[in-house]
Formats: sequence, C-alpha cells, structure tokens
Amino acid sequence: MPPRDISKLLFTTVYPLYVQKAERKQRSQEEVDTVICWLTGYSREQLARHATVNIDFQAFFDQAPALPPNSALITGVVCGLRVEAIQDPITQKIRCLDKLIDELAKGRPLDKILRK
Repeated sequence: MPPRDISKLLFTTVYPLYVQKAERKQRSQEEVDTVICWLTGYSREQLARHATVNIDFQAFFDQAPALPPNSALITGVVCGLRVEAIQDPITQKIRCLDKLIDELAKGRPLDKILRK
C-alpha cells in the first residue's frame, strides 16, 4: 500500500485528536490553540473557524498568515522521521505541529514549546 499523503488529511478531523491527546495528559484546549496559533499565525477566531470547516492541511498551511522565525528551531523525531530532515514543506509543517503537540502532551512548559 502506498504511503498516505498527509497534506490531504482534514484539519477538522485531526484537531479534536490533538485536543484529546493534550487533555489526556492534563493539558488544555487553550494550550493546544496557543501552540497552533503560534506556529501558523492564525488568531484564535480564525483557528476556531478552521476547526469547523472541512479544510485539509495543505490549505490550512497555505492560508496561514505567517510561520514564526523560531519554527526553524523545531527539531526531533515524529513518526520515525527527523522533522528537520523532511524535504516536503507542507509535510514538514504538519510534522512540526505534531511535534509541538507531542511536547505539550509530555508536559513541556509552554515557553519552551514556543521556542521563547
């Protein structure tokens, strides 16, 4: 079976899973939203709108206002791949988001997650 193109996954479907993962580890939806807004440049209102419409990750990141310069500091392994070594820009952004949500769920302080 060929690998699935994760850029076609619906953000609307994955967002609740991010929230569930964080809440299982005593983190909040507000913290998840803070992480996503930091990475994408979306306001909370824009994020809330995107969480309710069918939008895939490709469009979600294509429409993002701006990625922070500090996003280049996101490193590590997600799904067996080094985030910084992923060649496809959209896949790398998705895996960076996955990495940040993993860090949140593991209890890392928000300031460190946001690379402050």
